[in-house]
Amino acid sequence: MPLPEPLPLIGILRGVTPEEAVAVGEAVVAAGITTLEVPLNSPEPLESIRRLVEALGERALVGAGTVLTVDQVHDVQAAGGRLVVSPNCRPAVIEATHRLGLQSWPGIVTPSEAFDALDAGATGLKLFPAVQVGIDGMQALRAVLPAGTRLYAVGGIGVGNFAAWRAAGIDGAGLGGALYRPGQSPEQVGRQARELVAAWKID
Repeated sequence: MPLPEPLPLIGILRGVTPEEAVAVGEAVVAAGITTLEVPLNSPEPLESIRRLVEALGERALVGAGTVLTVDQVHDVQAAGGRLVVSPNCRPAVIEATHRLGLQSWPGIVTPSEAFDALDAGATGLKLFPAVQVGIDGMQALRAVLPAGTRLYAVGGIGVGNFAAWRAAGIDGAGLGGALYRPGQSPEQVGRQARELVAAWKID
């Protein structure tokens, strides 16, 4: 069964270590962000994913970001991850993710990339970097996407601009530096997570 996703927010824990992953993950989930991504350019990312999956169980959807190859998709699955996020659109990676029953969120900027990703079986689309495309560009892209396509903004998204992006029609967001930076304590990350959740919930 798919896990419930109370908020359409992905917590990006870039740079987290296995030793701190569980404490940081618990703080983020406690704030209401129940989808967690450990980018593969973090220290020992697969071990962090394993520990998060073991600790958070059915309370969170855990997976990897910066997934660039089919082999990495298999590595993520072997670690227990159920989420594959990429900065780019590689149909082979999306197709492999889809075959394995994992969620696929490839990075796209152009309509061509968006439709290639959807054709390959993407769960949703990661508009990245969102600040480069801007709200006007996002709306132009949204106008041609099939009804029901989930489009998340990633890159430069946070408390200060949530309202504008939501009003413009974005479905969700990926939260990187606004949520977590290496070296921050679980308590600090928890505070930042609560602020982000509160800002997202404001209509």
